[in-house]
Formats: sequence, structure tokens, C-alpha cells
Amino acid sequence: MQKKILIVDDDEDLSYIISDLLENYGYQTSWAKDEKTAFSILAENTFHLILLDINLPDSTGFALCQKLREASTVPVIFASARTSEDDRITGLDLGGDDYLPKPYSMKELLSRVNALIRRTYEFMEQDNIVQFGDVVVNISSRTVQKQGDIISLSLKEFDLLACLCQHRNHAVPKEKIINEVWGDFSIAEPSTLTVHIRWLREKIENDPANPQYIKTVYKVGYMLEAAG
Repeated sequence: MQKKILIVDDDEDLSYIISDLLENYGYQTSWAKDEKTAFSILAENTFHLILLDINLPDSTGFALCQKLREASTVPVIFASARTSEDDRITGLDLGGDDYLPKPYSMKELLSRVNALIRRTYEFMEQDNIVQFGDVVVNISSRTVQKQGDIISLSLKEFDLLACLCQHRNHAVPKEKIINEVWGDFSIAEPSTLTVHIRWLREKIENDPANPQYIKTVYKVGYMLEAAG
């Protein structure tokens, strides 16, 4: 699965250079020039890593990271011209995973990004195929088959199914599902989740009205029963 990276930096020219580099190596990137734009993007998207400058027009990377950590564990690399030991310690103490002082080489940036992505997600992708009944979900290739036939899912339908697969046989609270599928700062309503669950059942279940796999857990959320 293609990894998504959010670049938060008010230096537009540098951000475009970084974006080109990362996209040439298979990453998908988005750019935010300030904290307000960053959280607006985060409300609509999920990311695998955030590359974060400290000096922002409307805030600081420290403040942004602190707010981010209240709802998300997405890996963060600070990249800043502020290179003092105090700044590095502050960044790491607030939840940053790495600190890259400017100026830095693009080669080193790519190496740091690859290493953090690998440490964070490699173990999750070792078991990327989930099967339950006659349904096979390949999380890496984002494909779903039922009785050998490909099932067409929307982006959010697949993200929702992948989320349930990753937590299979465990009840997942509605708030957790919304955060993982729609983003940590999404304003999506529980009713949106309910509608997507219904659509997913219509495509996955033999009898959507009496689901065998995607179960409602009373007063909690949903669970995928995947005995094999």
C-alpha cells in the first residue's frame, strides 16, 4: 500500500523539492504551509508520516505536535533550522520520533523517512491477507474477493473493511473506527459510519440483514468475526 506523507513547512519551494523526491520513491505527499491548513488536511485524510518544521506562520511545530499527540500516534519527523540541544529534546519529548536539522541532504531525509516508515509499519504488513468464510481481503493490494470474484469497494468502504480486518475478532469502538478511517481530526458523524457499514454488509454478507461477519457490538461499535 502506498504510504502517505504530510509535509508541514512554510517554505513552499523546499516543500515542492521534498515532495518530488518522496513521490519519485513511491510515496504520496500533501503539503500544508501552516497549522490551520495542516489540521484541515488531517480532518479529511489519514497519513503514515508527518514531516514537520518548527517555525510556522500561525503556530509552532511543537504546538502542532502536542495537539496531534492528543489524538494520533502517526510518526513525526521534525525538520528545522533550530538545531539547539534544547529544541531537539523538546521535539522528542512532545512526541516527535526523529529530528533532522536544516540544512540537510535529500539523501539523508529519504533515509530517515524510509527507516521510520519501515520501523512503524513493516510488522503490520507481514500478515496482509485476511480470509473469513468465502471472502479474501488483501490489504496490501487493496483487493477483495468473494467466492473468487472481485468485489468493487469505494475507497472508504475498503478502508473501513481493512480497519475491521486489522482488529478482527475484537470489538472496535465507533470513535476508534472513525479516527482510523476518516482521520484523527475528522468531523465525520457516527451516522456516516453506520451507512458505510450497511453498504459494506450489502457487498460482503450473504444475508446483510443477518450479518455473519460484520457484527454490531451493542453500545460499543463493530467487530469482524474472522475464524477463517
